[in-house]
Amino acid sequence: MKLQSINSTINGKKPDVAPPPSAVPTDAPALNPKKMPQHIAIIMDGNRRWAKRKGWMTIRGHSVGARTTRNIIQECVDLKIHALTLYTFSTENWKRPQSEVTALLRLITRNLNQELPEMKANNIQVRHIGRREGLPDYLLSQLDRCIGETSHNNGMVLALALNYGGRAEIADAFHQLLQQVQAGTLQAEDVTEAHITAALYTGDLPEPDLMIRTGGEFRISNFLPWQMAYTELWVTPTLWPDFTPVELRSAIADFQGRERRFGGVNE
Repeated sequence: MKLQSINSTINGKKPDVAPPPSAVPTDAPALNPKKMPQHIAIIMDGNRRWAKRKGWMTIRGHSVGARTTRNIIQECVDLKIHALTLYTFSTENWKRPQSEVTALLRLITRNLNQELPEMKANNIQVRHIGRREGLPDYLLSQLDRCIGETSHNNGMVLALALNYGGRAEIADAFHQLLQQVQAGTLQAEDVTEAHITAALYTGDLPEPDLMIRTGGEFRISNFLPWQMAYTELWVTPTLWPDFTPVELRSAIADFQGRERRFGGVNE
């Protein structure tokens, strides 16, 4: 089942982009199903630049980018990816103009509402990673609804990094461990990397095998810094609204061609 195309309009106009393809084009690279990444993390960068280049309002770039998100989620479902984490709104994004922040948070809320039936049909389990504090009640209410209504699904885990910052996540993990030490259930000298990993927002998920960043910037921007110690990075200059399932497959094909040694030696 394909995720529905965008229904919303901006300034009375529908984004003038072609409808999503009904199937992956035949020129898409072939993938080895035995070497698929379990967990893909994506920094969805470039919505603002995409809109600016076309002389449009910023929110229109986010709106068109939302369809890219739908298509990529669907492709990951079709490829049987175990987990997909999307950098949706960072703790640093609050620094943007208030009008843009408000419009973006309302767009996220509307998209969660519109896409919930498809996510349920695709057996997706929705999760939130990030801090709840500061997010508006209307967004939290819709987010909780999506999490609750998909909690029993056992297909792909879709983790939305919303009001997320990697350093904040690590700080929250340490606070949690400190409480255990103070309660006497954990000794400070017994704390290991495994304890820290388990205390993170993504504690029960495998670490990302592949991180994709669109928009051409070569940095992780405070995104999953602990988890991505050995993640394979793939950067494309393509802006997020133009990113396609074919390019996703190209990233995975490149990943499958790499030799992962994790600090060791492969004989």
